[in-house]
Parts: sequence; C-alpha cells; structure tokens
Amino acid sequence: MLTRRGILTGGSAALALGGVGIVVEARRAAARYERFARDLRVPLTAPATDRGLVRYATLAANGHNTQPWLFQTSGRGIVIRPDFSRRTPVVDPDDHHLYVSLGCAVENLAIAAIATGRPGAVTVTRDGNDTGASLTFLSDGMFADADTWKMFTAIPRRQSTRSAYDGRPVPPADLERLRKSATVDGVQVAMVTERGAIGRMRDLVIAGNDAQMADRAFVAELKQWIRFSPSAAIKRGDGLYAPASGNPALPEWLGPYAFDLAFKPRSEADKYVRQIDSSAGIAVFSAAPENPTGWIAAGRACQRFCLTATALGIRTAFVNQPVEVTSLRADVASVAGLEGRRPDLVLRFGYAPALPYSPRRPVEAVIMRDA
Repeated sequence: MLTRRGILTGGSAALALGGVGIVVEARRAAARYERFARDLRVPLTAPATDRGLVRYATLAANGHNTQPWLFQTSGRGIVIRPDFSRRTPVVDPDDHHLYVSLGCAVENLAIAAIATGRPGAVTVTRDGNDTGASLTFLSDGMFADADTWKMFTAIPRRQSTRSAYDGRPVPPADLERLRKSATVDGVQVAMVTERGAIGRMRDLVIAGNDAQMADRAFVAELKQWIRFSPSAAIKRGDGLYAPASGNPALPEWLGPYAFDLAFKPRSEADKYVRQIDSSAGIAVFSAAPENPTGWIAAGRACQRFCLTATALGIRTAFVNQPVEVTSLRADVASVAGLEGRRPDLVLRFGYAPALPYSPRRPVEAVIMRDA
C-alpha cells in the first residue's frame, strides 16, 4: 500500500555520476528485469492450484512493496497472516498500512478464486493478538460475473503508476463504476474531482511530504526499501524499484548517493504539483472500525477500485503522505467530505502510459507449511 517516492531526477544524472558504461549496463539489466516481471505476471488459468492463487494474491498493492504477508494453505482454504518482520514502523507505526496490504491481497485472492472455479468466503481471522484474513473454499457453485472477470484479468496489469498523467477527465459513467466497485461493508469512498478540491488535497500531500522529509528516521526507512538496480530488485524481490517510479536504474552502490543528491523538498514538491494537477481525481478511503478489521476492509475496497480502474484503462497511484502525518488527517477528511472519520488511503487516478512493474518475492518465500 501502500506507497511511494520518485527519488531520482532525469536520466542525465546517470551520465553525470557514472558515465556511459553505467547506462549501457543498465539497459541490459532492464531487459533482464522486464523478463523477470513478465514471468511473475503470467495469466492464471483454471483449474488454479493453491500456489497459483497465492501468486495472484501477492500481486496486490502494498506499502513500500514490503509484501508483509504469509500464506498458509490447506484443502479447505487459504489463510493470510501478517509478517511483522516486514513492518515499516516509522511511516506506519500502528501497522495501518500493513493491514491494508493484507486486505488488498485477500481481495485479489477472492477474485482469482471465483474466476478460476474455486470460490470462497472471506473472513477476518485472529490468532492471539494477530489479525489476518482467510478464504474458505465453498462446496457450492459460484461463477464470476462480468465485473469480477474484468477485475481478475486486471490483476497482473495493475500497478501504481507514479508519473504525471495526461489531465483528461474520467467520464461520469466510469466514475460511477469505480465508486460501485469499491463497495465493501464499513468503507466509505470519496471521489474528489473538482479542481479546487484537488488543489487543496495537493497542498496537503506536499505538506505531509515536507514533514516526512524533515524526519531523518523516515528518510532512512524509505531509503532502506529502494531498489536502485534491476539486479537488486530481482534478487530481493521486494521494495521500491526506481524505474517503477519513472526514474533511471543505477548500480546499487551509486543509487544511495544519487538519492541524497536528488531527494530534496523543493524537487519533491514540484513533482507532486505536476502529478496531482495532471490527475483526473483523487479517491479517499475511510473504514470503520479504526482497527485491523477496518483497515483490512479498506484494503479490499481499494484493491477493487484499482482493478476496476485498470480494466477501464485508468492509472492509479498512492499519495498517502497526509494520512501518514497525523496532524493532517482531519484536513484530508474535510476536503473529502468525510468529517469525523479517519481517512485511510489517498489515491490519485487518471490516464497515462504504464511504467515498469514492481518486483515480487517467489511464492516459496511467502507460503508457510500446510495447515
């Protein structure tokens, strides 16, 4: 989930810092990475195995691409548990984004199961103090309707497209489809499309970003999850791959220095002005209750929204800074018309070409022993 940063500016930085040889090798490595990412997203066909369903679940949106989940499979169903070793305690001290990520994953799982002939019922689970989610397979038949099928085919194509969009508005009928697709009990979705309100939300994103950039612990945590090179992204299978944010790949030894040079408040603010002003709108998700159960529900609603958007040719990207900075949440709720509620997620949407896809860990790394 849930989200984050373009950290380098322009391909010319690679030339200035490392020379032509770096650029040539980066192109070769990028081709290897493209094959890696494509193999992760091979379409799932029926009958799907448990491993196939887990693979599709892991393609869900998640914060910093930490993939904070573990799966337990059995003949009866699939359980998703939190992997607290993949927490981001600075940006997400109450594990809000972690549980949203679990909700995104279980929604992918449920959609893929229906579409491949193994439908199930989703429930929130508790094991001691840990909250997770499960899909229990059903014995009676259930078939994917047209909307579910479209979301299923969008799973391998969904991405957070962290670039400027082209400014085109989304037609009203498609806005309504997006709104309806995100219907989950306990979750409210506000669609902000009026330009003045989008501008106010933009200013909150920049204010949140400024506050986070002034926090050394935040910057250090973010930097830890960036994968500057294709080889590192392939080896680790997680994190924020630089080209997936529209930035050049660099050798892993060079990337941190370039990050320190380029990651500045002014350049980041200018970037978010371009990105948000070019977006067609902003969606804000708010769930009740304000606990892991509600946050999982918010993740499910958000994933459905993103998959429907993908099916409609609409790009999405998280701009969660103003909900990650506690003092700004009430202002976000006010702009979105959600007064009195905690806003959980802020997502911009619009039209743009695709960027490279983010990495994922292999299924073997996320499956626990069979139940």
